[in-house]
Amino acid sequence: MVTREKAQPAASERMSLVSPKGGCVDSLRYPDIADLMSRLHFAPGDGRIWLDDQRMLLVHTGSVGVMRRELIESLGIDAARGLLTRMGYNSGARDAELARKVRPDSTITEMFAVGPQLHMLEGMTFVEPVRLEIDVEKGEYYGEFIWKNCAEDEEHIRIYGIGAEPVCWTQIGYASGYTSVFMGRPILYREVECRALGQAQCRIVGKPVEEWGEEAADDLRFMQAQSFTQGLSAGAVKREQSVAVLGDVSAQTPTAFGDANMVGASPGFNAVCHMIRRVASTRATVLFLGESGVGKEVCARTLHRISACSNGPFIAVNCAAIPEALVESELFGVERGGFTDAKQSRPGRFERANGGTLFLDEIGILSLTAQGKLLRALQEGEIERVGDTQTRRVNVRVVAATNLDLKDEIRAGRFREDLYFRLNVFPIRVPSLRERREDLPVLLNHMLHKYRELHQRDVTGFTGRAIDAMLNYGWPGNIREMENLVERGVILAPDGGAIDISHLFTSGETIDAEMFGLGTNGALTPTGSLLDQAAATPDAEIERVARKVNSLLMGISGDIEPTSLDDIETALLKGAVQRAQGNLSAAARTLGITRPQLVYRLKSRGLRV
Repeated sequence: MVTREKAQPAASERMSLVSPKGGCVDSLRYPDIADLMSRLHFAPGDGRIWLDDQRMLLVHTGSVGVMRRELIESLGIDAARGLLTRMGYNSGARDAELARKVRPDSTITEMFAVGPQLHMLEGMTFVEPVRLEIDVEKGEYYGEFIWKNCAEDEEHIRIYGIGAEPVCWTQIGYASGYTSVFMGRPILYREVECRALGQAQCRIVGKPVEEWGEEAADDLRFMQAQSFTQGLSAGAVKREQSVAVLGDVSAQTPTAFGDANMVGASPGFNAVCHMIRRVASTRATVLFLGESGVGKEVCARTLHRISACSNGPFIAVNCAAIPEALVESELFGVERGGFTDAKQSRPGRFERANGGTLFLDEIGILSLTAQGKLLRALQEGEIERVGDTQTRRVNVRVVAATNLDLKDEIRAGRFREDLYFRLNVFPIRVPSLRERREDLPVLLNHMLHKYRELHQRDVTGFTGRAIDAMLNYGWPGNIREMENLVERGVILAPDGGAIDISHLFTSGETIDAEMFGLGTNGALTPTGSLLDQAAATPDAEIERVARKVNSLLMGISGDIEPTSLDDIETALLKGAVQRAQGNLSAAARTLGITRPQLVYRLKSRGLRV
């Protein structure tokens, strides 16, 4: 059964479907898979398989089973499960980017069906929907599905037999990643039935992370690459061992990137977490590299928090904000009378950080003179205050960060090579937001909650086209820019409504999206930016006819406007061509007719071919 609460563009509809097993009359019928098949290309000439612009692999399930067994026996079952779950999450998130691009003019459930259909097309399992409720604008989601013929549990049962825990780890990750990106907020699935438990089939249930509560605490930890991260949600319930590392985070205000809220599930984010964990127990100097706004200071604070010097102070200094004449006194301190107006002795940042961590942000901006003085302090572990003759020993772990390419700065003569080698003991590159799009739903959810609470606004979420726009935006300002945009959206969005494109991109931002539509000549043409699409409306005639046909077929009582069979056929023709994105052969297959028959019908109604 399909119900529409309001007639709006597909991406902002609330849709509810329930199968016979869920208590209603009709199960969801998936759309024709031809549009997905057309994006799958085999190129044996150069040894590649492509799904749209993503390279794919065709591998033996037995080989995957061997890899799974090796992971379990070498890493342990928990570590192996976490790795495979996060791998599936990444795969699902990538497939979600196809959904609205493949079916831009379809209903929200037809768009969403891209995920289950790709899951089947990729050979993982047969997906049968039981219950599906989607409202993108309100951020409401409930999904229940049955998996049959799962390749993953087949291999696990073959190797280990029937056990006591669900085993479809990669598929759970896939479903969570796909739905999270599609909805623009973190969605977690749990496997409530599994063939590996001796049951007849696998059954999964998906809901927003916050709605699971403590029930899903154990499942959420497999989305965390390290225990000091928050995985999909900073509000997630932590295990005792994680709380022991983080301290009491429950009393802290949730922020998108506060000390206790390092969130994400993308491969780039997880790689940074593994590097931080690896170096945390040492005294090595760490250099964080990356664009402005990616969260280098957050990484530095996390490194300090889980290190052996966590009980000591964390002192941060922005090197770009210190005038050159004051660099020495700021870093090393000053004795009374050391210079004019120095009326009392004052410790510098090195002394204040003694026993802890000194974070030098924007280190590449320091003058050559200041670099020389810093180099000596790093080499000797000693400092002298300005105007003092006494040398002081300091026990400080130095962590630096820069958004500049220090090798280029060295070649240009602006940075000392010897200081570079002193700092570059353990470099960690923090990826840009463009490289970790899988984390967008998690970040957006945190920022939405943060600014909704801060500004006391009743904003429900993001519209489908706003999510599309943010997925296609280049984010030159990275996470800092995202925070600004979300805060702006919370302020501009109507109370009780959702954040739309017009509430976000108000300062001349450019969104590049490879979106095409059917032109007046029947050919595919670029549709322009998503900002331009915001003002566009769906074909009113198709919407009108669709409502009338649904009313007739579903037996809804009430006055129904007369609708001729000719109007219905015209709407079907136009809808099929739009869904096929101008591919007349694909549109004809959808309608069960030949291409010449489709062309004849289009021409007879004055529709351009």
